[in-house]
Amino acid sequence: MLRQFVADLHVHSLLSPCADVEMSPRNIIRQAVLNGIDIVAITDHNASANVRAFQQAAQGTGVTILPAMEVETKEEIHLVTLFEDSGAISAWENMVNQHLPDKKNDDNKFGGQFVVDAEDELVSVEERLLLTSLTLGVEEVVEQVNALGGLCIASHVDRPSYSLISQLGFIPPGIKLTALELSGRMSKEDVLIKFPAFEKWPLILSSDAHSIDRFIQGPKTVFWLEAPTLSEIRSALTEGRTRWRKA
Repeated sequence: MLRQFVADLHVHSLLSPCADVEMSPRNIIRQAVLNGIDIVAITDHNASANVRAFQQAAQGTGVTILPAMEVETKEEIHLVTLFEDSGAISAWENMVNQHLPDKKNDDNKFGGQFVVDAEDELVSVEERLLLTSLTLGVEEVVEQVNALGGLCIASHVDRPSYSLISQLGFIPPGIKLTALELSGRMSKEDVLIKFPAFEKWPLILSSDAHSIDRFIQGPKTVFWLEAPTLSEIRSALTEGRTRWRKA
């Protein structure tokens, strides 16, 4: 039996250097409960060290945390990568680490990168710069994520930077993305007038939240699912538009 779930599949925690320190497990889970957000994907830049803390903080709340990551390809394209379980995201993070340049983060320039526990207590500070490009290309990322049973969504494709369109000018033929993410900056109708090629793709909305206010107020997607799982989200996106819409 299908039921409605409100999902935000693009949310940054305080591990992302560009995110506010308020983007902690307890704060985000509390706001998800208060605002009726059922599914949250924690999508830090090129890292997933805070996912487990969010899953622990969400236990008993009714909020589902999906293991995820936003990666930046060598073309400077952002992709949201989502996985079903901790094993798959760990395997993906190991691969990402092999292709992440060994540069030290500049806290003053980019911001801190904080790993925390489920109680929002500091565990460690990530010193390697996360806000950078991998040495993997966009098609390589999609291929590797799919091989691990995950799915890829092209981030904020309507934005003039760090998007598939801004960097390439087109969607590569045959690329096995699951969906395209809109930023909510324009109406869907205006987006399709500007980018008619998007009509062929499932289009979702996410907040790309770096602050609590954006998490609360930013766009979401409503899915009709049997359960709040990645496999059900995949089915909803591939079966047709009757199972998802703008929140």
